[in-house]
Amino acid sequence: MFRALRPATSVYRAALYKHAAPARPVALTFARMYASSGLDRNAIENRVLDILKGFNKVDVNKVSLKANFNKDLGLDSLDAVEVVMAIEEEFSIEIPDKDADEIKSAADAVEYVSKREDAH
Repeated sequence: MFRALRPATSVYRAALYKHAAPARPVALTFARMYASSGLDRNAIENRVLDILKGFNKVDVNKVSLKANFNKDLGLDSLDAVEVVMAIEEEFSIEIPDKDADEIKSAADAVEYVSKREDAH
């Protein structure tokens, strides 16, 4: 994920007034932000569980690492896809469809993300 680092707002304010010097084009600086670099397994577990707890259809009392998305949490296949997409966004990774189909619980997601972390 890239974020633009903007220059000071005074550059923009100066352009609003006619008596000010003409505004020079300002280049934005981009910085790469890594969300998941160097995470230990506990941090990954907590973040995955927080994603599930934040999902409206999920009863937070049923959320655990071993809870199956479908059987235990009552998520259908579309909901499971949304959970995987939220995991991708949270950890700034891309999970191929064939791997995403195998993620059926929080433990599966943690295992997948931690393996990706080990590869980096």
